[in-house]
Amino acid sequence: MKSMDTFHVLAQYVRTRYRPKFNNRDALAQWQEKKIQQHLAVVRQQSPFYAKLWEDRPLKEWREFPIIDKQMMMDHFDQLNTASIRKEDAMRLALDAEQSRQFTPMIGEITVGLSSGTSGNRGLFLVNRKERLTWAGTILAKVLPQSIFTPQRISFFLRANSNLYGTVGSRRLQFLFYDLLDKIEHHLERLNDQQPTLLVAPPSMLRVLAQLQHSGMLHIRPERIVAVAEVLDPIDRKYIEQVFESKVHQVYQCTEGLLAATCSQGTLHLNEDIVCIQKEYVDRQLGKFVPIVTDFSRFTQPIVRYRLNDLLTEQSEPCACGSLFTAIAQIEGRCDDLFYFPAIAGDDWVTVFPDYISRAIISASGAVEAYHVIMHAPELLEISLQVNELECNEAQHAILYSLQDLCSRVGCQMPEVQFSSYSFIPGERKLRRVERRWLYTEPNFVKGFQT
Repeated sequence: MKSMDTFHVLAQYVRTRYRPKFNNRDALAQWQEKKIQQHLAVVRQQSPFYAKLWEDRPLKEWREFPIIDKQMMMDHFDQLNTASIRKEDAMRLALDAEQSRQFTPMIGEITVGLSSGTSGNRGLFLVNRKERLTWAGTILAKVLPQSIFTPQRISFFLRANSNLYGTVGSRRLQFLFYDLLDKIEHHLERLNDQQPTLLVAPPSMLRVLAQLQHSGMLHIRPERIVAVAEVLDPIDRKYIEQVFESKVHQVYQCTEGLLAATCSQGTLHLNEDIVCIQKEYVDRQLGKFVPIVTDFSRFTQPIVRYRLNDLLTEQSEPCACGSLFTAIAQIEGRCDDLFYFPAIAGDDWVTVFPDYISRAIISASGAVEAYHVIMHAPELLEISLQVNELECNEAQHAILYSLQDLCSRVGCQMPEVQFSSYSFIPGERKLRRVERRWLYTEPNFVKGFQT
């Protein structure tokens, strides 16, 4: 069985890494269309939820099928999955694993996982053995700094481990899981002993590791650094790359699939060889959209026309790597973190994207080492800053001026700003540099974009 598993991982690795390139986007779309219709034909037979949702509509009309989201997926979990697994059983098993920190939850050959639930609605994911091996071959092809036949030492930081991640381990690939909930002191000796060639962690942890490296307590030289699980903010990217003298790559993965990974140039590309992403544009001119995901590589828990709560920005220029897969300039965060301010004139609301807020702060002062912006109300922002005490007042004044300039340019009223000291402990929660805590139902134009 083990040799067959290894063969499956290697075969998927080769398919992913050496797949013939498509001549143009039309050829890619035709290839996707064939794969998706074949996939959906089986899903319709095996998933009672989708069979009812799609009724008898022709599969060629799948792009107009009803959209689902996390709430709908969890509400209909028992009928949506094709393994006849009850949500109650899967959730109990996943929660037990998280509490015991023994991450081997399985129902038969089905791996059960639990998402981190930054939106307050935790999600389950199911993958069978074949899907797990396929994922391993795919992720290795996309993130390894060298060939799979070159020995690698992988350090992987996350809040919860999974059989899914452990699948990448082999004789040549040493895989060590580092629990984000453990104290950082527990990780230092392991890291210094392991000397990872591939370091994978959320940006908040990468920032901490970079600080430890800078202080001399950590002594590692990874060949590749990969940020996962959180939005990679420019201020963190710059510091991490300076300390480790290495480009920070990214993997964009969530409960709903392995959606994107960086190429050799460091550009994030959608994984359009395994998922199809339809775009709901928030602002077509700026290339900002919400992804609607159809994953044609997963069958146990089918993801079809699934609307994420994330906001992405397209890259306007083609990537130098030559890939036809859509290039992403930035993952901005969640739609829940769009800011809304009253317009200067009239009763309208003005939408301000998270990256506008980030750039206003970062560009205002080079003294800012870290920040966290919280919108408590339309008229109140809290900005937590990590900055040298001698430069604090000057940095605060510069940020206020930068925000005033932003509000003037977009035509919204300037809120009151309260400053506080910055504090964040990796592992306790996901880092969100820009966060809206004011509960507000977004206007219709946020929910009904054009695809």
